[in-house]
Amino acid sequence: MPLLIPLASSDDPRIEPYRVIKERDLVGRGGRFIVEGRTVLDVALSPRNRFKLESLLLAESRVHALGELLAQAPEGLPIYTASQAILDGITGFHIHRGLLGVGLRGEMPSMAELVASLPEEALVVVPLGITNHDNVGGIMRNAAAFGADAALFDFASCDPLYRKAIRVSVGGSLVVPFAREGSAEAILDLLAAHGFELLALSPAGAATLGEIRRPKRAALLLGAEGPGLPESILARTRTVRIPMRAGFDSLNVATAGGIALHALTSGR
Repeated sequence: MPLLIPLASSDDPRIEPYRVIKERDLVGRGGRFIVEGRTVLDVALSPRNRFKLESLLLAESRVHALGELLAQAPEGLPIYTASQAILDGITGFHIHRGLLGVGLRGEMPSMAELVASLPEEALVVVPLGITNHDNVGGIMRNAAAFGADAALFDFASCDPLYRKAIRVSVGGSLVVPFAREGSAEAILDLLAAHGFELLALSPAGAATLGEIRRPKRAALLLGAEGPGLPESILARTRTVRIPMRAGFDSLNVATAGGIALHALTSGR
């Protein structure tokens, strides 16, 4: 069992990054992000995690049951423990899971660097204008589950390292390489320059998903629920639809992306 550091007060300066979590979700944390929950911490403490952990903060009532999990913690990682009352005073709301951690973004590659580093045969998912954190988390979960090589978000999409997005991704945001920058058009230009075939999911797609033979380098484009991908983007791509029962033409974007990723990675 690693060394645990009990806290006697919610004012302890060592746990400043955990303070008033919900408010700071909106303004950022200066290179830090929050992970929470047993499943996500299991990923965060595993070799799959691409980011360094700065510390953990646990409800003291949960520590005894976490021996196996905490045994994965790197030597020297500060692990703070607190009563539920102190924990809630730190975070500003009731943390019923009682398991938190702070991660460090570190130096992240630019989108151009990430695309240039991809293998000769690669599959990337490209969410454009996705502003719902649940959908971003779901997309990252699917990308991890089906082995996408990277996720490329335009700057209009929300951050995959937002607390809720990480939670919904069940740690996928910590595993799949991603970049978030620039416009949709700039991302398409970059992918085309690196030999990627652009496959855009749309209810009005010209081809059905079952007709698609996965190209050697494939980029799966996903648009926001409701408006979908704009015509200017669709015009530059091969459009693909998932056939559905007549009278019902759309799926949640994360669900649709998961179906498409499965098809592209299973050879169908």
